[in-house]
Amino acid sequence: MSEALLVTSDGRPLKAALVQAQGRAKRRAFWLVAPLLAFVVITFLVPIGQMLHRSAYHDGFSANAPQVSAWFAANPRGTVPDEAAYAALAADFVAMQAAKTAGLAGTRVNYTLPETRSLFTKTARNADELAPPFQAALLAIDPKWGDPLVWEAMRSAASPYTMDFYLIATDYERTADGGVARVPENQQIYVYLFVKTFVLSAIITFVCLLLAFPVAHLLATLPMAKANLLMILVLLPFWTSLLVRTTSWIVLLQGQGVVNESLLALGAIADDARLNMMYNQTGTIIVMTHILLPFMILPLYSVMRVIPPSYARAARSLGATSWTTFRRIYLPQTLPGIGAGALLVFILAVGYYITPALVGGADGQLISNFIDFHMDKSNWSLAAALSAMLLAGVLVLYWLYDRLIGIDNLKLG
Repeated sequence: MSEALLVTSDGRPLKAALVQAQGRAKRRAFWLVAPLLAFVVITFLVPIGQMLHRSAYHDGFSANAPQVSAWFAANPRGTVPDEAAYAALAADFVAMQAAKTAGLAGTRVNYTLPETRSLFTKTARNADELAPPFQAALLAIDPKWGDPLVWEAMRSAASPYTMDFYLIATDYERTADGGVARVPENQQIYVYLFVKTFVLSAIITFVCLLLAFPVAHLLATLPMAKANLLMILVLLPFWTSLLVRTTSWIVLLQGQGVVNESLLALGAIADDARLNMMYNQTGTIIVMTHILLPFMILPLYSVMRVIPPSYARAARSLGATSWTTFRRIYLPQTLPGIGAGALLVFILAVGYYITPALVGGADGQLISNFIDFHMDKSNWSLAAALSAMLLAGVLVLYWLYDRLIGIDNLKLG
């Protein structure tokens, strides 16, 4: 016997009515979060997408030298430039002189092969003198036009989409035969900067953990009134300008600063042996540890405050020592907070800019400072490539955290 069909008071099937109600609730929830979703897409995802595109796209040469770019497209790599190639290049220089774009095209090639922008501007100034045979005419202006490296750099720049900026960001360069090779050792800088950035960030994260763990434990075990008072002191730096905090540390740590003067007054150091704690890696570590410390304390506190004290008492009653109780009972329960705090502090540290710029000097600056330099004064595409590599490193770290601890266990306070 078939079961009676359940219906609502207005006669509709109950199942269809429930599906319609759930759909209505989902649409209402979507429209509630739509403004936030649009904000995230416009201000976060779109700029990241533009950055990734810029890191592999630059049409400064291809758009202003279309004829020689077409010659490169028609002839495979390794083809020796002939008279047709020089004629196409000469025609492009005439057009670049009229449009005043030789500097833009030369700048793009200069990213691949330094010291070529001046070659382009010099040739453009003499473009009116170019006449057949064009190879001899261009070589008469500058013998560098016969250098295979120059032609290989132009071939690399002939396509607006290129991986050259990632090669530069990993300390590689193009060779005359179209291959890639490491730049000379005295010019290798970016890989070292990435390594230094991640090492210093790891040191800062470890120091923050050592300092934050006892503070968070104290906050979690004190009575609520005292804990709230101490929490205000922990949060107080958030209410103070980052610039003010950084410059305050400069006053404290500089050669004639408060710390050195106090140690000198106590006789701990001699006047000619003042501690060098400013404009180096030491200053960067000290100041960034102070600034990022609350980001470690809060996740630890959020985990520690819900750990029942009875667990430790039960372990002690069963004969466990204080160290065993901490290692086997308390510490494992704080791992989600340790992981979240370490992840948060490390990610903030690798991308920090203001503090290393003010207190790091030449020795304590991180990769973020060079990204800013290239954005402001040098090469936007290289800055985008460096940023993309930094983003990839952070995503790998995030993946490792998810694999080792689990993103569902993330406790940020």
